[in-house]
Amino acid sequence: MKRDEILLFKRWFPGYCSSFYTSEEEDNRNLELKEEHTAYVCANILNIAREESLCEGDAMIAEAAALFHDIGRFPQYAKYKTFMDSLSLNHGELGAEELAGTGILNSLPVREQEIITTTVKFHNAFKIPELVRPDAIFFLKLVRDADKLDIWRIFNEYYGKDSTKDMPSAVGLGFPDTSEYSRDALECIFNKQLISLAMLKTLNDFKLTKLSWVYDLNFSYSLRMAVKENYIDGVAATLPQTDEIRKAVEFVHEYIRRKLEGGHSG
Repeated sequence: MKRDEILLFKRWFPGYCSSFYTSEEEDNRNLELKEEHTAYVCANILNIAREESLCEGDAMIAEAAALFHDIGRFPQYAKYKTFMDSLSLNHGELGAEELAGTGILNSLPVREQEIITTTVKFHNAFKIPELVRPDAIFFLKLVRDADKLDIWRIFNEYYGKDSTKDMPSAVGLGFPDTSEYSRDALECIFNKQLISLAMLKTLNDFKLTKLSWVYDLNFSYSLRMAVKENYIDGVAATLPQTDEIRKAVEFVHEYIRRKLEGGHSG
């Protein structure tokens, strides 16, 4: 990829986003959230790329994948007024369709187009599918880490105990805000497993998924940032303060500590 191509993409993207804005303030707040999120994911991925010593060409491919990773969120919200895929469409697959429909990637070599499109399509998959082309897997890992880091940031900004921000309506995906949480979801944390969205019944379950994400981080930078920014404790502070949840949080911290001591990366 050439530098003028990534610059073209970065000029094009805000116009694409603004085409979905309406006269409804709440709709725009939800869309603005995704546009801002994209900027942070791009910054995160460049930080990871720098630490992983990516060449300039690969770093630009990674940045393009980050820029477009949530492009499907805009038509998704415009049509369904939700970011919950189960109530609308898979936003990764929709994003891949949007890239093809707009033709924005057409100036790139076919290999680069396919890597970016594949990364967008599967960035939100529960796990990276085995059939994903091998040269896209590394970029998928980059985007998935960069995405998680910023979703943690958003979560702590809007759910944190000291937050003064009004939460856009789509942030919590519509889960009921009760004091209950699923023992099955909690058990996944102790088993070092991701919590699937299919298991979620309450907002607390949704919050527990954010703890389980540490098991799907791929780079040391991501683990260090989770510690530096207190993302885990930020999530924990919003959960019921029961003994079993405190033990789960301690378990996650210990997992991160051990991973960092082992030089986890890639």
